[in-house]
Amino acid sequence: MALILASTSAIRRHMLAAAGVEFEAVPSNVDEAAIKATTTDPRDIASDLAAAKAQAVSERRADDWIIGSDSVVAVDGRIFAKPRDRDEAAEHLRFFSGKWIELSSAVALAHGGMLDWSCAETARLAVRNLSDAFIESYLEAEWPEVGYTVGVFRLEGRGVQLFDRIDGDHFTILGMPLLPLLDYLRTRAMIPT
Repeated sequence: MALILASTSAIRRHMLAAAGVEFEAVPSNVDEAAIKATTTDPRDIASDLAAAKAQAVSERRADDWIIGSDSVVAVDGRIFAKPRDRDEAAEHLRFFSGKWIELSSAVALAHGGMLDWSCAETARLAVRNLSDAFIESYLEAEWPEVGYTVGVFRLEGRGVQLFDRIDGDHFTILGMPLLPLLDYLRTRAMIPT
């Protein structure tokens, strides 16, 4: 029996490895657009995506425990996807300027093709007023890496400069509610207590 992360996300892999969790990463290949079309609530979308990813890999690896995770960004009720290109990234940042980002991250655990456990958390990030010059210099330094993120930022990098205030769990903002996951893995005796 192995622990599998149903993701190719570099930050999620790093979070688990840094916590000392032994795992293998396997992409889920779920149809995210179809799942996103079922609800407009960001937290529900993140939860549904995390569960779908875990279950999809669990159907192929029934003996293993599968972790699925996803994040959704909403600003003023509008849900944002990863930017298609650098111009769209700049548009997103201009829209975020001076507003609150609500970032919902979820994690799920599946076994034998069935969902066993899930957790979702939401953090709020106050984006400071961003000048066009800052946005350009920021993207010059951070592109293309931030193109793989829904909020066009990496909190562990220069993305921290986007914000005046952050309310919420650090790991949730990075993309996975890690502390609740670790706690549940301990209750299942998958990591030492």
